[in-house]
Amino acid sequence: MTFRERMSGLTRVPMVRQSLVVLGCLLMAVSPLVGAIPGPGGIVVFAAGLSLALKYSGLAKRLYVRFKRKHPNKGRWADWGLRRASAKRREERLKAREAELEQLVAPSAAQATPAALDD
Repeated sequence: MTFRERMSGLTRVPMVRQSLVVLGCLLMAVSPLVGAIPGPGGIVVFAAGLSLALKYSGLAKRLYVRFKRKHPNKGRWADWGLRRASAKRREERLKAREAELEQLVAPSAAQATPAALDD
């Protein structure tokens, strides 16, 4: 059994999951103190705590989704920072929609030639 498989099995234990959520909340609470030190340490500590809390807590996930609905730009930055797969899929869908709209607009613009406008 590999290390990853052992760790995956360990995170299925409810006490370990709860401990990881508590550790995540503790890291988020400590991040302003670490932020006072020079460097980007507070951001890194907060991101680590947020990722632990989001991975192992259903309540944290629901609150995060509610936050993202109220503040979509901040949610997009948080997803990007956490390297969430949902953020990548969302960005790909947005780019596909924009490309589709450009294709729809481009033929109609080509049809509106000056000769057609003189009629």
